[in-house]
Amino acid sequence: MEPADPAQRGAVRELRLHLVTWNVGTASPPPDVTSLLQLNSLGPTMDMYVIGLQEVNSRITNFLSDLAFDDPWSIFFMTVLSPLGYIKLSSVRMQGLLLLIFVKHIHLPFIRDIHTHYTRTGLYGYWGNKGGVTIRMSLYGHTICFMNCHLPAHMENTEQRLDDFEKILEMQFEGENIPNTLDHDVLFWFGDLNFRIADYGIHFVRESINNKRYNLLWEKDQLNMAKKKETFLQEFIEGPLQFKPTYKFDLYSDVYDTSEKKRKPAWTDRILWRVKNLCQHASKEDEFSEEEQTISVTLNNYISHMSYGISDHKPVTGTFGLELKPLLSDPLVTLHPEGEWSAEHDVLISYSAVPEFPSSAWDWIGLFKVAFRHVNDYVTYAWVEDDEISSNKDSKQVYMSAAEIPDMGGEFLLCYYSNNLQSIVGLSQPFQIQPNRTLIEKDLTEEENSWMQKPDNLESHDEF
Repeated sequence: MEPADPAQRGAVRELRLHLVTWNVGTASPPPDVTSLLQLNSLGPTMDMYVIGLQEVNSRITNFLSDLAFDDPWSIFFMTVLSPLGYIKLSSVRMQGLLLLIFVKHIHLPFIRDIHTHYTRTGLYGYWGNKGGVTIRMSLYGHTICFMNCHLPAHMENTEQRLDDFEKILEMQFEGENIPNTLDHDVLFWFGDLNFRIADYGIHFVRESINNKRYNLLWEKDQLNMAKKKETFLQEFIEGPLQFKPTYKFDLYSDVYDTSEKKRKPAWTDRILWRVKNLCQHASKEDEFSEEEQTISVTLNNYISHMSYGISDHKPVTGTFGLELKPLLSDPLVTLHPEGEWSAEHDVLISYSAVPEFPSSAWDWIGLFKVAFRHVNDYVTYAWVEDDEISSNKDSKQVYMSAAEIPDMGGEFLLCYYSNNLQSIVGLSQPFQIQPNRTLIEKDLTEEENSWMQKPDNLESHDEF
């Protein structure tokens, strides 16, 4: 990773975030998520994908196996996104609730202090079928928090939903320097929030939907109603609900519930956000200068995806522009491979760290395929202290054994993992590893010998 151009330091940059919330109803992943992730979009590619799922299959056997191994949904999204240059930055699971964050490689050295948390609210906090899962981080020096919630169901439980959300907001991350949830610069709140449309009967609701007069239903949406009364909700922003209510559908259709229960349609699946400095500004009389605003959020797209029918909910996505003035401009560690790499000889890595970098004996440098899935998806690694061969005030060198280098070669990159910071803090440019010529020549020789030892069958049969 090249250090940032000094001329660019302090300049505002925009990151594109794509958030997904989907109650998948214990179903398996669909065959294709191209439209869900907007992979065919003509605009700039996303910098980060944040995927919040509810009702992931959480039967005991599934849940226990998923604790030991990645669950099918995580594997599915990694398979889709890793070839496109994204890695799974972090994930957190609480029974049926799953939150995944994928990010482009280039941003890894500037994402630090990643922590996860979960809060159970189902059955008075003893069962995790309802509650919230959260991932927070420092992104270019700004604190960002993502919260995926599944709140209590049914029309009459509005107060319980609000009480549970307040409880989730009050959860504390472990660590002295981690801010409270509401003290993050930006907080995204999304999930199956289960708010319903009050007062209106099912026929009026369905008729309004059929005529695409969604605005007639907005004032009776329980979340919109609560935002007018509850102070802590008024700081959350949401885009206009200009799509059909996303619950409840017959499976594999766009027809609302035809079962005996005939549930009234509702916008249960939502994405909201809160920007801390805007909240502080709202409490001040003074004009808030643009120079003081170091981060802002713009909603570019807020839609549902009707083509997905594996559950009785339709997924909802929000595409955001996150404009920020980077408070971090250079990676903590810069590193690169020395000379030509192949499995014919030991290889060298050079790296240097900024003076304030909190290094550890447990830090390591991993060799990764360019399309790697997550931080543990390395081909091999070297301990920065145990495998060090030279050191001076400007840089250090670490070796990797030839026996660990892939014989077939290919395109790879190096990542420096900090044990103290629990994250990748340095990333090399992609580079080529040359195939092992000795091995290739040996294979060719063996193939030629094998061919020469075969009987000449061409003359062993008479032609008829």
